[in-house]
Amino acid sequence: HHFPSLNKPGNPLLFLFHHLLSPRQSLFFFKIGLCQLSVTPDKERNIKHARKAIEEAAQKGAQLVLLPEIWNSPYSNDSFPVYAEDIDAGGDASPSTAMLSEVASRLKITIVGGSIPERCGDKLYNTCCVFGTDGKLKAKHRKIHLFDIDIPGKITFMESKTLTAGETPTVVDTDVGRIGIGICYDIRFTELAMIYAARGAHLICYPGAFNMTTGPLHWELSQRARFLLNDSYMLQLVRLLEILEPVMWLGVTQPL
Repeated sequence: HHFPSLNKPGNPLLFLFHHLLSPRQSLFFFKIGLCQLSVTPDKERNIKHARKAIEEAAQKGAQLVLLPEIWNSPYSNDSFPVYAEDIDAGGDASPSTAMLSEVASRLKITIVGGSIPERCGDKLYNTCCVFGTDGKLKAKHRKIHLFDIDIPGKITFMESKTLTAGETPTVVDTDVGRIGIGICYDIRFTELAMIYAARGAHLICYPGAFNMTTGPLHWELSQRARFLLNDSYMLQLVRLLEILEPVMWLGVTQPL
């Protein structure tokens, strides 16, 4: 269900769903909150905004809450190194994931934490963290397929200028079922979803930040293709439309 009262500038869009029966295995009923966020250059504000969105979703009964891709930082190669966090170190070295851990534990919910820029040694990754109801980090997915595009007169963006590609598919068992994780452009590669389906994923989550050139063409089509071919439920979440960045990012959320 979409709650239009929350559809205001600066507020998250919340979507709550009853997850029915998996095509493969019976599950229980639960609600899912998809929190769209408008990201600013103020990292502290972004974290506070995400916390509020998660809390609002939980108050509506959501047991699983998702955030979008790169929700704590502007989506640009200049920003990734500045906003990157050392997730493994935690604490003050990663205030974004520290917040996710605290909220998951306090509210007893599962969080698929969108993604943030991760610093590991001299490398940067686009990383999604999954936190369980005990607040512990259950899984960490690094975006495998980086988005490099050059369409003359339309869009040029090269994630590989700053980011390193992840190498490992991520399937995680949670209190609400087995979840496969991809990030944005990962959805274009059916092999990843096939791996997740073969490993028994009940749900595949793709936090994203598709652009306004390829996004309207590919976003919904890609998710329908993954659903039909792999017989798993899809959840995809993107950031609200950004108009202050060099590249305009699509603001559409579509559950299947």
